[in-house]
Amino acid sequence: MGKYPVLCVLACAMALLVGCSDPSTSNGARNATPTLSVAGGESLDWSSLKGGWVLVNYWAEWCKPCLEEIPELNALDARDGVTVLAVNYDGVAGAELLELGERMGIGFTMLADNPAPVLGWDTPQGLPATFLVAPDGALKDTLMGAQTEEALLQRMGQD
Repeated sequence: MGKYPVLCVLACAMALLVGCSDPSTSNGARNATPTLSVAGGESLDWSSLKGGWVLVNYWAEWCKPCLEEIPELNALDARDGVTVLAVNYDGVAGAELLELGERMGIGFTMLADNPAPVLGWDTPQGLPATFLVAPDGALKDTLMGAQTEEALLQRMGQD
Protein backbone atom coordinates (compact mmCIF):
# COMPACT_ATOMS: atom_id res chain seq x y z
CA MET A 1 0.00 0.00 0.00
CA GLY A 2 1.46 3.33 -1.02
CA LYS A 3 1.74 6.51 0.98
CA TYR A 4 -1.19 8.27 -0.73
CA PRO A 5 -3.95 5.73 0.17
CA VAL A 6 -2.81 5.69 3.81
CA LEU A 7 -3.02 9.49 3.99
CA CYS A 8 -6.50 9.41 2.46
CA VAL A 9 -7.69 6.87 5.02
CA LEU A 10 -6.24 8.95 7.88
CA ALA A 11 -7.80 12.16 6.54
CA CYS A 12 -11.21 10.50 6.22
CA ALA A 13 -10.98 9.06 9.73
CA MET A 14 -10.10 12.47 11.17
CA ALA A 15 -12.98 14.12 9.30
CA LEU A 16 -15.40 11.55 10.70
CA LEU A 17 -14.14 12.04 14.24
CA VAL A 18 -14.45 15.83 14.02
CA GLY A 19 -17.93 15.52 12.52
CA CYS A 20 -19.08 13.31 15.40
CA SER A 21 -17.74 15.46 18.21
CA ASP A 22 -20.00 16.93 20.88
CA PRO A 23 -20.57 20.61 20.00
CA SER A 24 -20.51 21.61 23.65
CA THR A 25 -16.96 20.31 24.10
CA SER A 26 -15.32 21.53 20.91
CA ASN A 27 -12.67 24.21 20.75
CA GLY A 28 -14.63 26.52 18.50
CA ALA A 29 -14.65 24.16 15.54
CA ARG A 30 -18.42 23.82 15.91
CA ASN A 31 -20.99 26.21 17.31
CA ALA A 32 -21.06 25.58 21.07
CA THR A 33 -24.19 27.72 21.38
CA PRO A 34 -26.45 26.74 18.50
CA THR A 35 -29.14 28.87 17.01
CA LEU A 36 -32.48 27.08 16.80
CA SER A 37 -35.12 27.79 14.16
CA VAL A 38 -38.55 28.75 15.47
CA ALA A 39 -41.70 27.67 13.60
CA GLY A 40 -42.61 31.26 12.67
CA GLY A 41 -39.28 31.80 10.90
CA GLU A 42 -37.42 33.53 13.73
CA SER A 43 -34.31 32.15 15.34
CA LEU A 44 -33.51 31.49 18.99
CA ASP A 45 -29.99 31.56 20.40
CA TRP A 46 -29.75 28.57 22.77
CA SER A 47 -27.33 30.49 25.03
CA SER A 48 -29.98 33.19 25.60
CA LEU A 49 -31.98 30.63 27.57
CA LYS A 50 -29.20 30.02 30.10
CA GLY A 51 -30.14 31.21 33.58
CA GLY A 52 -33.67 29.81 33.45
CA TRP A 53 -35.20 26.36 33.25
CA VAL A 54 -35.84 25.04 29.73
CA LEU A 55 -38.18 22.20 28.86
CA VAL A 56 -37.90 20.76 25.36
CA ASN A 57 -41.09 18.80 24.75
CA TYR A 58 -41.58 16.32 21.90
CA TRP A 59 -45.21 15.89 20.84
CA ALA A 60 -47.42 14.65 18.01
CA GLU A 61 -51.02 15.26 17.03
CA TRP A 62 -51.92 11.57 17.37
CA CYS A 63 -50.45 11.29 20.89
CA LYS A 64 -53.27 11.51 23.46
CA PRO A 65 -50.95 12.04 26.48
CA CYS A 66 -49.28 14.87 24.52
CA LEU A 67 -52.66 16.59 24.20
CA GLU A 68 -53.32 16.13 27.91
CA GLU A 69 -50.09 17.82 28.99
CA ILE A 70 -50.34 20.91 26.73
CA PRO A 71 -52.30 23.00 29.31
CA GLU A 72 -49.74 22.03 31.98
CA LEU A 73 -46.85 23.11 29.73
CA ASN A 74 -48.66 26.34 28.81
CA ALA A 75 -48.95 27.15 32.53
CA LEU A 76 -45.25 26.43 33.10
CA ASP A 77 -44.19 28.55 30.13
CA ALA A 78 -46.13 31.49 31.60
CA ARG A 79 -43.95 31.39 34.75
CA ASP A 80 -40.89 33.59 35.16
CA GLY A 81 -37.65 31.69 34.68
CA VAL A 82 -39.18 28.83 32.66
CA THR A 83 -39.19 28.41 28.88
CA VAL A 84 -41.00 25.55 27.15
CA LEU A 85 -40.04 24.63 23.59
CA ALA A 86 -42.17 22.30 21.46
CA VAL A 87 -40.75 19.86 18.91
CA ASN A 88 -43.16 18.11 16.56
CA TYR A 89 -42.13 14.45 16.45
CA ASP A 90 -43.57 13.91 12.96
CA GLY A 91 -41.56 16.70 11.34
CA VAL A 92 -44.56 18.86 10.47
CA ALA A 93 -43.18 22.23 9.34
CA GLY A 94 -44.00 25.72 8.16
CA ALA A 95 -47.54 27.05 8.04
CA GLU A 96 -48.91 23.56 8.66
CA LEU A 97 -47.00 23.39 11.98
CA LEU A 98 -48.23 26.83 13.06
CA GLU A 99 -51.83 25.88 12.25
CA LEU A 100 -51.52 22.54 14.04
CA GLY A 101 -50.03 24.17 17.13
CA GLU A 102 -52.83 26.73 17.22
CA ARG A 103 -55.48 24.05 16.78
CA MET A 104 -53.96 22.02 19.64
CA GLY A 105 -53.70 25.04 21.93
CA ILE A 106 -49.91 25.17 22.15
CA GLY A 107 -49.07 28.57 23.60
CA PHE A 108 -45.33 28.04 23.98
CA THR A 109 -42.60 28.35 21.36
CA MET A 110 -42.58 25.70 18.64
CA LEU A 111 -39.25 24.85 17.06
CA ALA A 112 -39.07 24.31 13.31
CA ASP A 113 -36.51 21.50 13.60
CA ASN A 114 -35.48 18.80 16.02
CA PRO A 115 -32.73 20.34 18.20
CA ALA A 116 -31.44 17.00 19.54
CA PRO A 117 -28.61 16.55 17.01
CA VAL A 118 -27.08 20.00 17.64
CA LEU A 119 -27.56 19.71 21.41
CA GLY A 120 -25.96 16.27 21.57
CA TRP A 121 -29.13 14.46 22.65
CA ASP A 122 -30.79 11.33 21.31
CA THR A 123 -34.19 11.86 19.74
CA PRO A 124 -36.72 10.14 22.00
CA GLN A 125 -38.23 6.86 20.83
CA GLY A 126 -41.58 7.43 22.56
CA LEU A 127 -43.99 10.27 23.30
CA PRO A 128 -44.48 12.53 25.02
CA ALA A 129 -40.88 13.16 26.00
CA THR A 130 -39.58 16.18 27.86
CA PHE A 131 -35.93 17.16 28.24
CA LEU A 132 -35.42 19.23 31.40
CA VAL A 133 -32.48 21.64 31.18
CA ALA A 134 -31.24 23.33 34.36
CA PRO A 135 -30.40 27.07 34.53
CA ASP A 136 -26.69 26.26 34.15
CA GLY A 137 -27.45 24.71 30.75
CA ALA A 138 -26.94 21.08 31.82
CA LEU A 139 -29.46 18.42 30.84
CA LYS A 140 -30.96 17.47 34.20
CA ASP A 141 -33.48 14.82 33.18
CA THR A 142 -35.32 13.15 30.31
CA LEU A 143 -38.92 12.49 31.25
CA MET A 144 -41.23 10.10 29.42
CA GLY A 145 -45.01 10.29 29.53
CA ALA A 146 -47.40 13.14 30.20
CA GLN A 147 -46.11 15.66 32.74
CA THR A 148 -47.99 17.91 35.14
CA GLU A 149 -47.05 21.43 36.13
CA GLU A 150 -46.78 20.33 39.76
CA ALA A 151 -44.48 17.37 39.03
CA LEU A 152 -42.24 19.48 36.81
CA LEU A 153 -42.00 22.24 39.41
CA GLN A 154 -40.94 19.61 41.96
CA ARG A 155 -38.19 18.38 39.61
CA MET A 156 -37.04 21.98 39.28
CA GLY A 157 -37.09 22.42 43.05
CA GLN A 158 -39.79 25.09 42.78
CA ASP A 159 -42.67 23.34 44.52
